[in-house]
Amino acid sequence: MEPLAENTIRASFANCSKGEAKRLALPGKLTEIDWTELDFLGWRDPKATGNGYVVFPRGSEVVGLALAATPGRIKQSMCAFCLTTHGTGDVALFAARRAGAAGKLGNTVGTYLCADLACSLYVRGRRKPAVPNPKESLSTEERAERMLANLNRFADEVLAE
Repeated sequence: MEPLAENTIRASFANCSKGEAKRLALPGKLTEIDWTELDFLGWRDPKATGNGYVVFPRGSEVVGLALAATPGRIKQSMCAFCLTTHGTGDVALFAARRAGAAGKLGNTVGTYLCADLACSLYVRGRRKPAVPNPKESLSTEERAERMLANLNRFADEVLAE
């Protein structure tokens, strides 16, 4: 993934207001992120841990989605983006407000994701889940492509009006 500037990240959010995007907490110092290891930028707000964010390239633009994690612990489950199986508490149900009029009415789309939103690192073997995962025959590049396809399917649902 190409490095992104703060203004690009904030302007990318499709399912929250410009004011909400301006106030959201960014993932630390952007200059310290190893962008070569990422297929999308995902992070949790350290002050409001129920909030999560994903920003990713989509065609010729960058799209950001604001997510809300449900409270509570989920038993062992699999991330819908990277397909990594995690133990208790390492997967969370995230809901994204739909874009446009549907979102203003409170409609959301939900899915189970890595609680730390570090899917790219799991796909590349840079971070290991707490439970054993089956060995896949796909290459790292193929797994990353599959993950981005899953992310884009989720985004299609969020952005559909």
